[in-house]
Parts: sequence; structure tokens; C-alpha cells
Amino acid sequence: MAMNIFHRLCCRSSWWERTSATRIVPWALDGLDLGGSALEIGPGYGANVRPLLDRAGSLTGVEIDPDLATRLRGRHGSVMTVVDGDGTDMPFPSAQFDSVVCFTMLHHVPTPAQQDALFADALRVLRPGGVFAGSDGLDSRLFRLMHVGDTCVPVPPEHAADRLTRIGFTDVDIETGTTSFRFRARRPA
Repeated sequence: MAMNIFHRLCCRSSWWERTSATRIVPWALDGLDLGGSALEIGPGYGANVRPLLDRAGSLTGVEIDPDLATRLRGRHGSVMTVVDGDGTDMPFPSAQFDSVVCFTMLHHVPTPAQQDALFADALRVLRPGGVFAGSDGLDSRLFRLMHVGDTCVPVPPEHAADRLTRIGFTDVDIETGTTSFRFRARRPA
């Protein structure tokens, strides 16, 4: 999924890693138990690795960009498993993870149909009762400006609950903040 140079510099910065660790992940996962095995779809530069390891027994990341997957293995390969793959068709058996998470990456999935395919595959790899959670940015002029030259297909939060429910998730909860929204949903037990 294409990212412009400004976006790449921002996402690999220590500022973004701190922001993610202290604001994004805590808000998105507040009160949630990730269980023993968590999967992050689209970990990118790895900004969420440390806060996720504090919440889960083991962490796996599936990354579509081979260069980012290689970078992740070099930086975090001793503490997480990094798998090259597409979140819409993940190379994992069904019901493998207690939780699946993704942060600020859904808008990089090129179409709503592919976003729905990602949701469906997240449901497939979750164990019964497992949680799917994360966050993404809200569409705005500033958001679009940051993404000039990027793949940028924002997920409207007002439609997210219906889309997740249609896929088969239950207990869907969407909360909108100032610049982003968080989502939580469960695979039926």
C-alpha cells in the first residue's frame, strides 16, 4: 500500500512510536484483554510492538510490504514473529489467535471490498470469543493532505459497525474521537 515520503518519515519516527505507545494503543485497547496470542495486521515500522507485548503473551505481525517485514524482523524478530502476507488472505490456520489488532492502517487498504475481506480474514483467524480491535484516522482535509500520493480510503466510522456485523462479528463497539475512531468486536463463542 503506497505511502508518500512524509508519511514514511512520520511513521518511522520516535515521535510516532511514543504517540502510538502512550495514546493510540492505550485508547484503542482500554479495558481489553488480548489473551495469550495476538496478531497485528499491518505493523508497518513496528510502532506498536512494545505496547502490544505488554498486553499479550505472544505477538505475530503480518505485513504486506516486504521491505517493512524485513525491517521488522531486524528490529523486533527476537520478540515477535513477522510474516510476509496480505491481511485480506492471511497465511494462518483458522482460529489461531486470541486477538487481532490493527492501528492506523485500514485507510491504506485500497477499496471497501478489500477492507471487508480483511475484516473477514480477521474473523477467520480468531478463536471463538476472540477480540478484533484497533483504530484508524477520521477523514478530514488535514488527513487527506498527509496522504497525498498515498493509498487513502478512510473507513467511515458510522458504517463500521454494520460492516463488521455483516461479516459475522458480535459485540461491535465504535467510539469516535477528535481525529480517529476505535473499534472492538468479537468472534462469536
